[in-house]
Amino acid sequence: MTSPDLTVVDQSTIDAYQRDGAVVVRGLFTPDEVATVERGIERNLADPSPLFIVASNADDPGSFVEDFCNWQRIDEFRTIATTSKAADVAAALMGSQSVRLYHDHVLVKEPGTRQPTPWHQDQPYYNIDGFQNCSMWMPVDPVAEESTLEFLAGSHKQGWRLPRTFMDAQAKWFPEGSLQELPDIENNRTDYEIKRWALEPGDVVFFHMVTLHHAYGVSGSNRRRAFSLRFIGDDIVHAPRPWRTSPPFAGLVDELPAGATMDHALFPVLRQS
Repeated sequence: MTSPDLTVVDQSTIDAYQRDGAVVVRGLFTPDEVATVERGIERNLADPSPLFIVASNADDPGSFVEDFCNWQRIDEFRTIATTSKAADVAAALMGSQSVRLYHDHVLVKEPGTRQPTPWHQDQPYYNIDGFQNCSMWMPVDPVAEESTLEFLAGSHKQGWRLPRTFMDAQAKWFPEGSLQELPDIENNRTDYEIKRWALEPGDVVFFHMVTLHHAYGVSGSNRRRAFSLRFIGDDIVHAPRPWRTSPPFAGLVDELPAGATMDHALFPVLRQS
């Protein structure tokens, strides 16, 4: 654990993150670090965890798969979480004295995948409350604009929206009517400020866990292998849910009471001022 290097991003990037809820940092990861992540992703695909899911339909000509929480068994993921500059960027963007790893997330869309990732926020699916949080998303393959993540600028300041299942839009988490529905962004795109960036390996997108975002499928012959790290800051506390969160942390409620800071071996401190 080291003190964060807050010089890795300039003030304009911090201001943009706080205003829009999403920014891109070009060339943050070195070629060696990108190669490390790529090895980790391929190891993960060859040996999926029990949390591995297929997030596309059986008739999709491509495939969209995800896996979670593998940093303890895949050395490459642990190395990137602990030694890369990602945690330093997260500290600066969050304005937090501490940075903990919340979890890692692998997302792979094979060529020809039609399945989109629908508009959603991440935090309503999680078991945490608080505002000082940040996710990074980095590809190991070039990502064209039409296949990249898109973000609704400023939506992280507009409260939580009702989370639904991605495949069939069921309200399995918060009950129907308990939170506002998502706006119909796709049918009214010109009404919104939507941020998106074509990305090369080494580029990293950082976004708030309440920022609305989505992605289309992947056309053409390119894979879209991506890796995320989720970071949490000073004000984040445990918020046990009476349902299975995504990802789930089985038994955590017995070890970490509601409202407690995330002081647990599952969530190691990466940076501390």
